[in-house]
Amino acid sequence: MVTIIDHPVLSAAGELRMPFPDGVKYCILGISVVLLLLALGILAWQISRCFSRTHSTSSQQDTVTNDLLYSDEKPTTTANYSAPPSMKVEDVGTEAQRLSRCLTQASFPSSESLLSEGDEREQETTKKVDGSLRFSVYHDQLQSRLVVTVLQAEGLSNPSTTTSLQPFVKILLMWGGSEGVELEYSKEEGDVTPPVLWTVMQEWRTRIIKGSCNPLFGDQFSCILQEDKDTLRNINLRMEVRDFDKFSRHTVLGEVRVPLGQLDISYPLEIQEDLQTPQKDLVGEVLMSLRFLPTSQRLEVGLLKVKTVLTDMCHDSALYARISLQCNRSKLRYQKTCAVTSCPVTVFNEVLMFSLPEFPLEQCKISIAVYETRTNRKSNKRLIGQLHVGKEKSSEDMHWTLMLCSLRQPVAKWHCLLI
Repeated sequence: MVTIIDHPVLSAAGELRMPFPDGVKYCILGISVVLLLLALGILAWQISRCFSRTHSTSSQQDTVTNDLLYSDEKPTTTANYSAPPSMKVEDVGTEAQRLSRCLTQASFPSSESLLSEGDEREQETTKKVDGSLRFSVYHDQLQSRLVVTVLQAEGLSNPSTTTSLQPFVKILLMWGGSEGVELEYSKEEGDVTPPVLWTVMQEWRTRIIKGSCNPLFGDQFSCILQEDKDTLRNINLRMEVRDFDKFSRHTVLGEVRVPLGQLDISYPLEIQEDLQTPQKDLVGEVLMSLRFLPTSQRLEVGLLKVKTVLTDMCHDSALYARISLQCNRSKLRYQKTCAVTSCPVTVFNEVLMFSLPEFPLEQCKISIAVYETRTNRKSNKRLIGQLHVGKEKSSEDMHWTLMLCSLRQPVAKWHCLLI
């Protein structure tokens, strides 16, 4: 006789049994099915909405583009159309304006005209000079010392509407006792009275006052004047009020020029002068050559001689030039000449070659800046003067014209050096 004893067998199915009644199980199953159906409905609604928005966006883009391109042929029926405000509509309008600008590019000004308009705007802002400068000058005859104190600038106008004004004053003590120096370009132009050749004796700069149209400076500068020269008769004080720029493109707001020989400065004399339109002074001459090679599209700029008047004949004083080229609004990498010991006529005889990026040349500007430095010790470079030669959209320099008339041949000409 076999006796069967029921023992609880643990199986996988037994482990999955839930200790809930059947009614609760059916309720949980029903809720799960309802949630699944709700999620599927939301997904289907979002898909249909996405397709409908894409279709309406494409139709609106076609409508706006057609209205912009054929506004003269179609009646203005889109005035009563009001689209719902959304980011898609704004993007369509921007894209349509971009397409219309590309299709009607001939009706817009070219890059050269924009460049000329920018130059005209810069000239207009240069002509409009507002404000005044208050300063004091004193000459100590016992110590032969000249003391200049910049006090305040008043009523300055900000040429930029995006940034605040950051004015400072650049002071140049200039000596103009070189009237007997012969200038080559004056012979070519046939001047009866040769111009005065100036030289910078001292150069100072005040601190920068941020965000003020009436800055208070109070900076004082002094130097010792040499007795062998006719001290005050041929000395001019040139003070430029500038707006600081971190890329060294300072804007000149105006300047004040004071001939010290016409003033009694044996005691501190306080002066307030209105700012005038900035002007350049002649500080020397440069003999340069130009040579154009059309086949290889290269331009050779030769620096031959630099004629200046030096106040201090130091044995370690040297001159070098920095030559930069800008063609069709594309600025090429600048090149430097070797440093040559300075003398009244400094001879370089150095030719630098530039590869032109585009042809034909609608605008080309050659800039030469001459600097003075010390060879035996470290010192900051000092700008002697600058000159610009080239071709603009409406005019071109005589030297440039002579170069084009004699291709592949160097043409040399004297140019005035200004500061």
